[in-house]
Amino acid sequence: MAQRLLLRRFLAPVIARKPPQGRWAPLTSGALQTSQCHPGGLAATPCPAQTIHTTRVCTTTFNIQDGPDFQDRVVNSDTPVVVDFHARWCGPCKILGPRLEKMVAKQHGKVVMAKVDIDDHTDLAIEYEVSAVPTVLAIKNGDVVDKFVGLKDEDQLEAFLKKLIG
Repeated sequence: MAQRLLLRRFLAPVIARKPPQGRWAPLTSGALQTSQCHPGGLAATPCPAQTIHTTRVCTTTFNIQDGPDFQDRVVNSDTPVVVDFHARWCGPCKILGPRLEKMVAKQHGKVVMAKVDIDDHTDLAIEYEVSAVPTVLAIKNGDVVDKFVGLKDEDQLEAFLKKLIG
């Protein structure tokens, strides 16, 4: 019984929250307006809005879904693209992936990163002659301009990205 009351107290704001007139309030100047609810029950009463501050989501890294997605987001990209060919079972890929994402994010949109799982997209791996993972390609204006295979430290990755950006 006590657990049920405790659960109800924590879930009441989530369950009872209803958007005004069937729509969520728009985001204004980085803050989201939500209504507050009484913690004791499931019914909500109108209260002053509570401000929740949000941060912008970084979209410099994305997963490739299929061949046409690769064509649209990598080959036809106006921004230089780093393509990380990896596999879920690959130990070095698990180290390089986050390291490379971090270094790409530091470039503030001058370069983006596409991630390609070779088990899901063997056609792309064959087309780009990936024979080992991790393999990282630098693509600019649809052309492969640089490539490396294996792990690199942050200094080497930074030099690789600077060379791609120009």
